[in-house]
Amino acid sequence: MTNAQTWDETLADLDRRRVRVQAMGGPERVAKHRGKGKLDARSRIEHLVDPGTFQEFGTLVGGEVAADAIVAGSGLIHGAPVMVGAEDFTTLAGSIAPGSNSKRYRLAELAVRNRVPLVMLLEGAGFRPTGDHYGRTPTDLLAQARCSGRVPMVTGVLGASAGHGALVAPVADFAIMSRQGAIFTAGPPVVKVSTGEEVSKEDLGGPDVAVPSGLIHNLGETDEAVLDEIRRYLAYFPPSAWSYPPSSPPSTATGPRATPELLGLISRDNRRTYDMRTVLDVVFDDTDWFEVQPDFGEAIICALAHLGGHPVAVVANQPQVLAGSIDADAADKAAHFITVADSFHLPIVFLADNPGMLPGSESEQAGVLRSGARMFVAQTTATTMKLHVTLRKAYGFGSMVMSLISFDNQVGTFAYPGATMGAMSAAALSNASNAEQDLAASLREMELQASYHSAQHMGFDELINPAETRNALLASLQRGLYARQAAAEPVVRAAIMP
Repeated sequence: MTNAQTWDETLADLDRRRVRVQAMGGPERVAKHRGKGKLDARSRIEHLVDPGTFQEFGTLVGGEVAADAIVAGSGLIHGAPVMVGAEDFTTLAGSIAPGSNSKRYRLAELAVRNRVPLVMLLEGAGFRPTGDHYGRTPTDLLAQARCSGRVPMVTGVLGASAGHGALVAPVADFAIMSRQGAIFTAGPPVVKVSTGEEVSKEDLGGPDVAVPSGLIHNLGETDEAVLDEIRRYLAYFPPSAWSYPPSSPPSTATGPRATPELLGLISRDNRRTYDMRTVLDVVFDDTDWFEVQPDFGEAIICALAHLGGHPVAVVANQPQVLAGSIDADAADKAAHFITVADSFHLPIVFLADNPGMLPGSESEQAGVLRSGARMFVAQTTATTMKLHVTLRKAYGFGSMVMSLISFDNQVGTFAYPGATMGAMSAAALSNASNAEQDLAASLREMELQASYHSAQHMGFDELINPAETRNALLASLQRGLYARQAAAEPVVRAAIMP
């Protein structure tokens, strides 16, 4: 018998174990799962990563329980490495046991160690009641929390996700759900026992609950759509906080160009609304920008776009919603978005057109000042490049949270002529002070001249024609990128010198 032949029985046993793992919960359960219009865990990973790049680990964890109900490993997305885990609902409802907890911890640990993104695809019942005691075993959430600010972390909710597993979504930088997804602290059976409430999983934590609450950022119609959006989202980010976002090669789409279309889109009359999304279509490289949380905090648009081929984060007031006033939900959304953008060195472009924070008893009860302060702290402490344009108005604290404040380390600040600013609008000030008609008219005139007074005292770098918007932002961004590259060069040279 040759040395090679002595391996036959051992390797045949390994192959049998691997076949069992690949079968997941068995053909009947897999077929039932797919019959609901959903992909199984392995098919989800195959769709997510570049073809043929997935390398699994921990296949034998769980013994007779296939992969212990979670498929884990590494792959490539757009040619860049990622760590990915997918709960397998066909195997014991994708539940978590000591072995799968260790796999989940290892996934996040390797993401930080290797400085690559982490993607978690959820459809599981939470902890599995095995009777085993975890002892001093570290929970996977420890490692996942340590990803925050270090590597991009994305969660896809592709079915019912309950308990411990569901906590991954609010920990992540970006969470997206399919129409068949649902997420909750505990599922309907546990709710019935605990509180007596009878509720469906859709009413408990489906898209109509999870998206308006702000827990889930975006919604995709199908598993495939969710996975495609995850790939698209990650394309804007560097692999980790230790690197910079990738730029596209120069092209006609990424170069300078005038934006006279803005004159037709934006009325000089502050009382007329317009859709800020049309402004983004004109200013940035193309119209295929990526909006984050479009159905939550709609008074602010948070988007990922390209300017001059370079990924940027955009925070823009939406005059079509609450006249652009910033409410608590909008401020909370923007605060999270700014923090993520800053963590991964995406320059932030602020497009301001708001009458301030949303006033009123309902807004105060919602905690608008608390949320506004959170947004203010996020943007003032951000160390990434910041650029600002006041399109028509920016009042009070609503201007400060949009980075309209001196000594805020912006690389470029601009305003359109006639842009109004100050503690409050002339109309509001007139009403608050019971001003006579002549005084009210004088206040309105002073308001219209505010942009020139501010420019005379370097309140902005320059007042610009709306047709100059893209080029002004592009030039400022390119200067900032050049300075960042120059600052990094000595470090690179020191690293490669003998």
